[in-house]
Amino acid sequence: MMRIYTRSGDKGTTSLVYGIRAAKNDPRVEAYGTVDETNSAIGVALSFLHGEQFPEKEEMEQCFSRVQTMLFHAGAELSTPEGKEVHWKLKQAYIDELEALIDKWDGKLEPLKTFILPGGHPAAAAMHAARTVARRAERASVAVNGVNPLVLSFLNRLSDFLFVAARYINYCLGVKDRPLQPLEE
Repeated sequence: MMRIYTRSGDKGTTSLVYGIRAAKNDPRVEAYGTVDETNSAIGVALSFLHGEQFPEKEEMEQCFSRVQTMLFHAGAELSTPEGKEVHWKLKQAYIDELEALIDKWDGKLEPLKTFILPGGHPAAAAMHAARTVARRAERASVAVNGVNPLVLSFLNRLSDFLFVAARYINYCLGVKDRPLQPLEE
Protein backbone atom coordinates (compact mmCIF):
# COMPACT_ATOMS: atom_id res chain seq x y z
CA MET A 1 0.00 0.00 0.00
CA MET A 2 1.29 3.45 -0.93
CA ARG A 3 1.30 5.88 1.98
CA ILE A 4 0.38 9.53 1.73
CA TYR A 5 3.32 10.59 3.86
CA THR A 6 6.95 10.36 2.74
CA ARG A 7 8.79 11.96 5.68
CA SER A 8 11.00 13.71 3.10
CA GLY A 9 9.80 17.14 4.24
CA ASP A 10 10.47 16.63 7.93
CA LYS A 11 13.58 18.82 7.83
CA GLY A 12 11.95 21.88 6.26
CA THR A 13 12.31 21.16 2.55
CA THR A 14 9.88 20.03 -0.11
CA SER A 15 10.15 18.68 -3.61
CA LEU A 16 9.44 20.85 -6.63
CA VAL A 17 8.68 19.43 -10.06
CA TYR A 18 11.64 17.35 -11.33
CA GLY A 19 12.46 16.35 -7.74
CA ILE A 20 14.44 19.49 -6.98
CA ARG A 21 14.38 20.26 -3.24
CA ALA A 22 13.50 23.73 -1.94
CA ALA A 23 13.06 25.21 1.51
CA LYS A 24 9.43 25.32 2.59
CA ASN A 25 9.76 29.08 3.03
CA ASP A 26 11.13 29.57 -0.49
CA PRO A 27 9.10 32.23 -2.39
CA ARG A 28 8.22 29.63 -5.04
CA VAL A 29 6.79 27.25 -2.40
CA GLU A 30 4.94 30.11 -0.70
CA ALA A 31 3.40 31.14 -4.04
CA TYR A 32 2.21 27.71 -5.17
CA GLY A 33 1.03 26.93 -1.64
CA THR A 34 -1.10 30.06 -1.66
CA VAL A 35 -2.47 29.11 -5.09
CA ASP A 36 -3.44 25.75 -3.57
CA GLU A 37 -5.03 27.58 -0.64
CA THR A 38 -7.04 29.67 -3.12
CA ASN A 39 -8.29 26.52 -4.79
CA SER A 40 -9.33 25.05 -1.44
CA ALA A 41 -11.07 28.28 -0.45
CA ILE A 42 -13.10 28.14 -3.66
CA GLY A 43 -14.02 24.55 -2.81
CA VAL A 44 -15.25 25.66 0.61
CA ALA A 45 -17.30 28.45 -0.98
CA LEU A 46 -18.88 26.04 -3.44
CA SER A 47 -19.75 23.60 -0.65
CA PHE A 48 -22.19 26.19 0.70
CA LEU A 49 -24.21 25.79 -2.52
CA HIS A 50 -24.92 22.13 -1.73
CA GLY A 51 -28.68 21.76 -1.53
CA GLU A 52 -29.36 25.12 -3.17
CA GLN A 53 -31.41 25.08 -6.36
CA PHE A 54 -31.28 27.85 -8.94
CA PRO A 55 -31.27 27.82 -12.76
CA GLU A 56 -27.64 28.95 -13.13
CA LYS A 57 -26.19 26.40 -10.69
CA GLU A 58 -25.09 23.67 -13.13
CA GLU A 59 -23.38 26.14 -15.47
CA MET A 60 -21.75 27.87 -12.49
CA GLU A 61 -20.41 24.55 -11.15
CA GLN A 62 -18.96 23.72 -14.59
CA CYS A 63 -17.29 27.14 -14.73
CA PHE A 64 -15.77 26.70 -11.30
CA SER A 65 -14.53 23.23 -12.17
CA ARG A 66 -12.59 24.78 -15.05
CA VAL A 67 -11.33 27.63 -12.87
CA GLN A 68 -10.10 25.21 -10.21
CA THR A 69 -8.30 23.21 -12.90
CA MET A 70 -6.73 26.44 -14.17
CA LEU A 71 -5.43 26.96 -10.64
CA PHE A 72 -3.65 23.61 -10.88
CA HIS A 73 -1.98 24.92 -14.03
CA ALA A 74 -0.91 28.06 -12.16
CA GLY A 75 0.47 25.85 -9.39
CA ALA A 76 2.37 23.78 -11.95
CA GLU A 77 3.94 26.96 -13.34
CA LEU A 78 5.00 28.05 -9.88
CA SER A 79 6.23 24.63 -8.68
CA THR A 80 8.45 24.10 -11.72
CA PRO A 81 12.00 25.36 -11.13
CA GLU A 82 13.19 28.24 -13.28
CA GLY A 83 14.60 27.04 -16.59
CA LYS A 84 12.71 23.73 -16.58
CA GLU A 85 9.84 22.76 -18.88
CA VAL A 86 6.36 23.31 -17.41
CA HIS A 87 4.07 20.37 -18.11
CA TRP A 88 0.73 22.12 -17.41
CA LYS A 89 1.18 25.61 -18.82
CA LEU A 90 -1.14 28.52 -18.29
CA LYS A 91 -2.50 29.95 -21.51
CA GLN A 92 -3.77 33.38 -22.43
CA ALA A 93 -7.03 31.63 -23.36
CA TYR A 94 -7.64 30.91 -19.65
CA ILE A 95 -7.39 34.61 -18.82
CA ASP A 96 -9.68 35.40 -21.76
CA GLU A 97 -12.15 32.81 -20.43
CA LEU A 98 -12.16 34.46 -16.99
CA GLU A 99 -12.73 37.86 -18.58
CA ALA A 100 -15.65 36.50 -20.60
CA LEU A 101 -17.23 35.06 -17.44
CA ILE A 102 -16.66 38.32 -15.57
CA ASP A 103 -18.39 40.26 -18.36
CA LYS A 104 -21.24 37.75 -18.63
CA TRP A 105 -22.01 37.56 -14.91
CA ASP A 106 -21.33 41.24 -14.19
CA GLY A 107 -23.71 42.15 -17.03
CA LYS A 108 -26.56 40.64 -15.01
CA LEU A 109 -25.72 42.57 -11.85
CA GLU A 110 -26.79 46.00 -10.73
CA PRO A 111 -23.88 48.37 -11.39
CA LEU A 112 -21.88 49.28 -8.30
CA LYS A 113 -22.21 52.83 -7.07
CA THR A 114 -20.13 52.36 -3.94
CA PHE A 115 -17.98 49.77 -2.21
CA ILE A 116 -19.85 46.74 -0.87
CA LEU A 117 -19.27 44.77 2.28
CA PRO A 118 -18.25 41.15 1.77
CA GLY A 119 -21.07 38.86 2.81
CA GLY A 120 -24.54 37.75 1.88
CA HIS A 121 -25.19 34.09 1.29
CA PRO A 122 -22.52 31.89 2.96
CA ALA A 123 -21.26 30.80 -0.50
CA ALA A 124 -20.84 34.43 -1.55
CA ALA A 125 -19.14 35.40 1.71
CA ALA A 126 -16.73 32.47 1.32
CA MET A 127 -16.10 33.48 -2.30
CA HIS A 128 -15.09 36.94 -1.05
CA ALA A 129 -12.65 35.22 1.32
CA ALA A 130 -11.29 33.16 -1.61
CA ARG A 131 -10.80 36.43 -3.50
CA THR A 132 -8.54 37.76 -0.77
CA VAL A 133 -6.49 34.55 -0.81
CA ALA A 134 -6.14 34.91 -4.59
CA ARG A 135 -4.79 38.44 -4.06
CA ARG A 136 -2.26 37.04 -1.58
CA ALA A 137 -1.27 34.36 -4.12
CA GLU A 138 -0.71 37.11 -6.65
CA ARG A 139 1.48 39.08 -4.23
CA ALA A 140 3.46 35.94 -3.36
CA SER A 141 3.95 35.11 -7.05
CA VAL A 142 5.55 38.49 -7.71
CA ALA A 143 8.49 37.36 -5.53
CA VAL A 144 9.19 34.26 -7.68
CA ASN A 145 12.22 34.61 -9.97
CA GLY A 146 11.41 33.93 -13.60
CA VAL A 147 7.67 33.58 -13.05
CA ASN A 148 5.63 33.35 -16.23
CA PRO A 149 3.89 36.75 -16.59
CA LEU A 150 0.68 34.88 -17.40
CA VAL A 151 0.62 33.62 -13.81
CA LEU A 152 0.43 37.18 -12.51
CA SER A 153 -2.21 38.16 -15.06
CA PHE A 154 -4.24 35.03 -14.31
CA LEU A 155 -4.18 35.56 -10.54
CA ASN A 156 -5.05 39.24 -10.96
CA ARG A 157 -8.02 38.39 -13.16
CA LEU A 158 -9.01 35.51 -10.88
CA SER A 159 -9.51 37.83 -7.93
CA ASP A 160 -11.70 40.08 -10.09
CA PHE A 161 -13.63 36.99 -11.19
CA LEU A 162 -14.14 35.83 -7.59
CA PHE A 163 -15.46 39.27 -6.63
CA VAL A 164 -18.01 39.15 -9.45
CA ALA A 165 -18.78 35.48 -8.65
CA ALA A 166 -19.59 36.41 -5.04
CA ARG A 167 -21.98 39.09 -6.22
CA TYR A 168 -23.44 36.77 -8.87
CA ILE A 169 -24.10 34.04 -6.30
CA ASN A 170 -25.96 36.56 -4.15
CA TYR A 171 -27.91 37.68 -7.22
CA CYS A 172 -28.84 34.10 -8.18
CA LEU A 173 -30.03 33.41 -4.65
CA GLY A 174 -31.92 36.69 -4.23
CA VAL A 175 -29.54 38.24 -1.69
CA LYS A 176 -28.79 41.96 -1.97
CA ASP A 177 -25.27 43.38 -1.79
CA ARG A 178 -24.70 45.49 1.33
CA PRO A 179 -23.27 48.89 0.42
CA LEU A 180 -20.53 50.36 2.55
CA GLN A 181 -21.87 53.04 4.85
CA PRO A 182 -18.97 55.31 5.91
CA LEU A 183 -18.69 55.87 9.66
CA GLU A 184 -19.81 59.18 11.06
CA GLU A 185 -16.94 61.50 11.97
